[in-house]
Amino acid sequence: MIQRFVTWAKTKLNVDKRLIVIYCIVYFGWGILMNWFGTEVEIAKFTYWWQVITCYLLYMVPISLLLRNLPFHTQYAYGLVAMSFLEFGGYALQTSYAFPDNLMDQFFGERNFALGMALFFALYFPIGNWGVQKIYELIFRKV
Repeated sequence: MIQRFVTWAKTKLNVDKRLIVIYCIVYFGWGILMNWFGTEVEIAKFTYWWQVITCYLLYMVPISLLLRNLPFHTQYAYGLVAMSFLEFGGYALQTSYAFPDNLMDQFFGERNFALGMALFFALYFPIGNWGVQKIYELIFRKV
């Protein structure tokens, strides 16, 4: 069973290198923007700036590649699982910082913060895959 998964994953990750470059540019920019926004409005932030690279490029890009071409709801469901581990781990290990009494806490309660973040960030996978595919097709459209 593991061998079947590895074979499946290799085929999903074996894509045009230009597509991977677009994913990295888009997700890196997205990560920098979201970390800046979260800091500015005092919701949450990474403890270190380079976590944008580890989370968005080394974690989210491969997962996005594995999930691309699946239906929106399937990408979201698997993305929710992936983001739950990332959000829970980040706050448990204190590599992410949630500002006290932030907007999310005020709306949903302090105990629901990581869940709310996971529910929100799981949308990155279907939206990111759609956006990156559109950019790729726009740039590398076969004439």
